[in-house]
Amino acid sequence: MNKIRTRFAPSPTGYMHIGNFRTALYGYLFAKKNNGDFILRIEDTDQKREVADALEKLIAIINWASFEYCEGVYLENGKIIEKGNFGPYTQSKRLEIYKKYALQLVEIGKAYYCFCTPERLEEMRQNQLAQKQAPMYDQCCLKLSSEEIKKRLDSGEKYVIRQKINTQGSTIFNDLIRGKVEIKNDLLDDQIILKSDGYPTYNFANVIDDHLMEISHIFRGEEYVSSTPKYIQLYESFGWQVPEVAHLPLLLNPDKSKLSKRQGDVAVEDYIKKGYLKEAIINFVAMLGWNPGEGSTQEIFTLSELVEKFDLAHVHKAGAVFDIKKLDWINSQWIKKLSLEELYEKSLEFFEEKEFYKNASEEKKSEEYIKKILFIEKDRLANLSEVGESNQFFFRDINFDKELLRWKDMSDDDLKKSLKKSLSVLENIIDENWTRENLEKILMESAGENRGELLWPLRATLTGEKKSPSPFECAWVLGKEESLKRIKQALGKI
Repeated sequence: MNKIRTRFAPSPTGYMHIGNFRTALYGYLFAKKNNGDFILRIEDTDQKREVADALEKLIAIINWASFEYCEGVYLENGKIIEKGNFGPYTQSKRLEIYKKYALQLVEIGKAYYCFCTPERLEEMRQNQLAQKQAPMYDQCCLKLSSEEIKKRLDSGEKYVIRQKINTQGSTIFNDLIRGKVEIKNDLLDDQIILKSDGYPTYNFANVIDDHLMEISHIFRGEEYVSSTPKYIQLYESFGWQVPEVAHLPLLLNPDKSKLSKRQGDVAVEDYIKKGYLKEAIINFVAMLGWNPGEGSTQEIFTLSELVEKFDLAHVHKAGAVFDIKKLDWINSQWIKKLSLEELYEKSLEFFEEKEFYKNASEEKKSEEYIKKILFIEKDRLANLSEVGESNQFFFRDINFDKELLRWKDMSDDDLKKSLKKSLSVLENIIDENWTRENLEKILMESAGENRGELLWPLRATLTGEKKSPSPFECAWVLGKEESLKRIKQALGKI
């Protein structure tokens, strides 16, 4: 068996779509699982859609995800370079190669020149639609004589080159996910393989590149299933071996429509900006259409574990629903695995974007103070952009609502009595003993059986919120001086 070689071949037309990221991930996992090569190739034949800096961003995401590749396009010291024995790895640098093979197909009668104007093609298309026919090229230029073709070429008339499709019978191929697939050839159109500007179409260039780069296994979305017979005919026309192919299931919105930006974010960068961890994004995307196998309940995977367990036999045929709640849960599990130091380092940029943090005193921006907040928030976070959001009272002064301070039907006198007791207890705790564990122990002992009467007013006084962490945690974060200050302020308003 020849060495397994997979490739990821994105177009530099914008951000990294979650679907493209999954294609890269599966190709990477399959290659690594089988001690093969993973390659990064750039398909930039659609020059009109190319976006500035998109290539650099694509490479940055691949590097961020730790998808190590052994050849292709790299970003080093701010410059795009290429490494490997099968280059160039950027399609716009391979135009002469595509032209050579397109002309070769013309010579053997598997492709032909087409001089039809855009106006004629549009008129043809409208007529076909009016007759309720599928829009397909009518092979008008296939009927041209060699003399007429030469005359038009010599005069400099614009042309494209079209693949001459065999429309007889069916194409049968084995999909590594779907099994046997059969498509009738009369559904196929004579596709353009070389455009009038000398650039190849995606459908042609990817076949040429995959063969010349010795790609053994191709991973792409299921929307390309219907195009596969055209690719197979190209391979057969050249007498080349057809690579193995796996068409991945569609990614769906919760309403089962195709995943689109209209219903939410679809770019990997969007989720990074929202505070989802790399490990969680990879973990979640891997399970969009794949599971570890029957009987396994494991849901949290490192990248190395995914490499070890990945098996195409466990990739689903049906579409995979992008469930943001599932992503939140997976991300929360990865956040819990972080050390406090790691969580602080990853969270700081998100704190710095928030107004309540910007307006806080320098003391409340200290590393020690922020780490205390993160300690009590850690098990409650779904993503890092949530840091501090539910506990803004740690950063600013609060407004006291006397009614909020009451435990059940507590009178004003009872409320004052409760807060004075808390004040007395906390005043007698020396600074060295102002720890979360000690605060809980002392306050619980002081509360006795009717804990709500002491702890609810204290918690509400420290936070000004209906819901918050426990009074022990809040007092520990705020510190003795600030805690006593807030209790005294509340007492002054009752």
